[in-house]
Amino acid sequence: MRTPSELLQLFNTHLAQLPLDRKPAGLYEPVRYELSLGGKRIRPVLMLLAYQLYREDVEAIMPTALGIEMYHNYTLLHDDVMDRADMRRGKPTVHKVWNDNTAILSGDAMLVLAYQLMSRTAPEHLTQVLARFTETALEIGEGQQYDMEFESRADVTEQEYIEMIRLKTSVLLAAALEIGAMQADAPAADCRALYDFGQYLGLAFQLQDDLLDVYGDPATFGKQIGGDILCNKKTFMLIHALLAADAAQRATLDRWLFASEFDAAEKIAAVTEIYNQLDIRQLAEAKIDEYFSLALAQLDALSIEPARKQTLASLAHSLMGRKS
Repeated sequence: MRTPSELLQLFNTHLAQLPLDRKPAGLYEPVRYELSLGGKRIRPVLMLLAYQLYREDVEAIMPTALGIEMYHNYTLLHDDVMDRADMRRGKPTVHKVWNDNTAILSGDAMLVLAYQLMSRTAPEHLTQVLARFTETALEIGEGQQYDMEFESRADVTEQEYIEMIRLKTSVLLAAALEIGAMQADAPAADCRALYDFGQYLGLAFQLQDDLLDVYGDPATFGKQIGGDILCNKKTFMLIHALLAADAAQRATLDRWLFASEFDAAEKIAAVTEIYNQLDIRQLAEAKIDEYFSLALAQLDALSIEPARKQTLASLAHSLMGRKS
């Protein structure tokens, strides 16, 4: 069995060989640029790992692995336009290098390219794979819409937030795993277990990202600490702080949430202090542990020998910054 790093290297070789030299160059150059920004390529690696649990010829499903990564980068490109984000992985975003119209149109091309790659699935699996991929694409759009709607609401519940991040983040991880297993003719129960493994892992990962946004090390987090606080993002942590706050704490939170002008460092410090007073960090850590345990339980349910599951389990621990 290939290791995740070996699969990543193999995938990147195929990604570099994609024929993206079509005309007009103004449409495809931003596509090449977006893909060149790098990243861990977690979704295609998970797909290849799921396939490899049952079959070794991973190159047979490389088109779908390329398709899932093309689709993921399409969502990032459009997200950056909607969020007015200036940087992605340390480099200017497409709409900053070019403009909004170019970013939108090149993103549309990436979506079509993703479907083109997915259509190269072996005929016996094509209908099943496209059904899962299409449903996932719709769900991600639904999650993005919820996220935008939450920006203007102060009454978002934990259940609503979990459903939003499931749609926005988890379902693509889940689909990558299930599509890999489908193409390996894995048992239906295993396909479902791998899908649920991806869902729970995605939830744990996103909740951890929320936690690190407040308590992470700026040297390793890769983003500005406190960014969610500055944007009034309705995270698991803010939702529970609003629920648990006493009158004085709620007044402080409301003052910062509705302030149009403020000192960034002061706002981050004030909101973080309320989180500390309410033990919100411990609450978030417990929820992360809950979802991560549920994810590992799905791996345990697979109908293959434990040794073959270890690579996927180790990768899950690595993604969460844990020792396996």
